[in-house]
Amino acid sequence: MTDYFKRYGSSISFPDNGQSWVILSDIEKRIKEKIEKIGKPLKDWDISIYRGILTGCNAAFIIDKNKRDELVKKSPNSAEIIRPILRGRDIKRYGYEFADLYLLFIPWHFPLHLDATITGASKDAEKLFKKEYPAVYSHLFQYKNMLSTRNTAETGIRYEWYALQRWGSNYRDDFSKQKIVWKRVGSILRFCYDNEKHMVLDSTCFATGNHLKYLLAVLNSDVGCYLLQDAPKTGTGDLLISVQAIEPLQIPNIPTKCEQELITLVDTLLSSKNITIITEIENEINKIIFALYNFDQTEIQQIKHIIHKNSKKS
Repeated sequence: MTDYFKRYGSSISFPDNGQSWVILSDIEKRIKEKIEKIGKPLKDWDISIYRGILTGCNAAFIIDKNKRDELVKKSPNSAEIIRPILRGRDIKRYGYEFADLYLLFIPWHFPLHLDATITGASKDAEKLFKKEYPAVYSHLFQYKNMLSTRNTAETGIRYEWYALQRWGSNYRDDFSKQKIVWKRVGSILRFCYDNEKHMVLDSTCFATGNHLKYLLAVLNSDVGCYLLQDAPKTGTGDLLISVQAIEPLQIPNIPTKCEQELITLVDTLLSSKNITIITEIENEINKIIFALYNFDQTEIQQIKHIIHKNSKKS
């Protein structure tokens, strides 16, 4: 046994400042040290990260194009509160597949939602909603029983039965900005770029701000997969990529010229349907990202090995 430890053992040092510690191989320690030396936590970038909309009853609030057109035909102003929506299943790598679905975007106390004096369910707001948006009100009224019982501690108390359960009151305007969107729970990591003002459901998270296409490239890269390998997991083993999981990721600052090169590559990916071209570009992106972290070939192979091993588990 002594000979075994002499041959295969390695020494480790423990932090004396109260920080957490983990046992790593020599190569994993080198990778970790480079990431921490070069990277800057995503929460310190000029971005904001949020969770999507929680309806509490998707059957009532999410409609297809035919229903959208029907509501707008009955009451043209219905279009003001109908927004295109992306769900977790619509998110792909870099892009998305719009399923032609729409969200009835009904804030608490709508249409008196800008009145800060309203603190609970408002009968006045409901009367005005029924009067000004009759088609949408009539549609939601069919689901009143379901909507009224979705969250009995709040529905009809803090907000009206016809309102969304969580509507992003502090960041509602950010849905209309360019953003990165990702599925919050899943076995496969996918981050997409949206510049079409889609709303997103709570099965996703999203980020707005600067350097988005560069950050998108990192998150979709092999390094991005490696950085997220220790994200929390569900009971079934799926990754839970919450706001809290994404904020600590260490992303290196990048020279303007190099960032522009990545943006060009990402733009090509977003417009291409050719699998061969997509694969070639993703390989080129991986090379650039590896170089940003100063990884050598041994470290790159270790990262790819870990990614491959984790993908076989999922």
